[in-house]
Amino acid sequence: MNPNATPDGPLDRAFAILDFVATQLKAVTAAEIAKSLDLPLPTAHRLISNLEIRGLLQRAAGTKRFVVGNALVVLAGKTIGSAFRTARRHAVLQNVAAEIGEQCEIGIVRNSAVVYVDSVRVKAPQTLQFDPGHSAPLYCTSTGKIYMSMLPVKLREKLVRTLHKEQHTENTLTDPDALLSALEQTRKEGWARSNEEFVKGVVGCAVPILAPSGTLIACLGVSVPVARVSFDDLQGFREPLVKAAMLLSETILQSGSDVTEEDTE
Repeated sequence: MNPNATPDGPLDRAFAILDFVATQLKAVTAAEIAKSLDLPLPTAHRLISNLEIRGLLQRAAGTKRFVVGNALVVLAGKTIGSAFRTARRHAVLQNVAAEIGEQCEIGIVRNSAVVYVDSVRVKAPQTLQFDPGHSAPLYCTSTGKIYMSMLPVKLREKLVRTLHKEQHTENTLTDPDALLSALEQTRKEGWARSNEEFVKGVVGCAVPILAPSGTLIACLGVSVPVARVSFDDLQGFREPLVKAAMLLSETILQSGSDVTEEDTE
């Protein structure tokens, strides 16, 4: 640690601005940022400008208000993905996949799509494989449903009604009202299921992985051919997935760094 570093240096203030903007439910002005963080307005303007140049903040379309920038969204996704590929957390994923007997994956939301950052396969491929780096739509995947269900009501409805939706299968929910109803059920139940909505013949479910504050970090899910597990039988996966998600959440609280397999060689 640098002994000359202060908790109120330019970098600390920049991070404080990013944290503040990221936790707001709407775009904010420079004046609102300055007031909330007790910063002189010229200082706030200078830091915001630097962050905007780097793509970490951006102006909401047609306004002078700020939201998180695309560069920050991409960085956040990469950071979460890296965090979940540590040896300890991958072991949790391996254990739950072995218990369930099906492929399990960890997914996050990036740029209005679900991106899978880690997965464990326990059987020969017979279905859709959500390998790391693979992406899928929000509205017809269990992880995407959890993400949307946890949004504030107005943001959820706006997203559902503006999101481009393709009819991937006859079960894909493209009607906004039907999708909103499914998301409300997901919100109440605390987990999500998908019934051949993205790929015909494949069903799946997912549970949230939460930070200590209750913020959604990622989702833990399973995808399986309906010929092997019916949509109703997905209920049997819920308890082991919830337990594994809780273990993954607990690792966020634990101190010390994880060791990857490469580090032990």
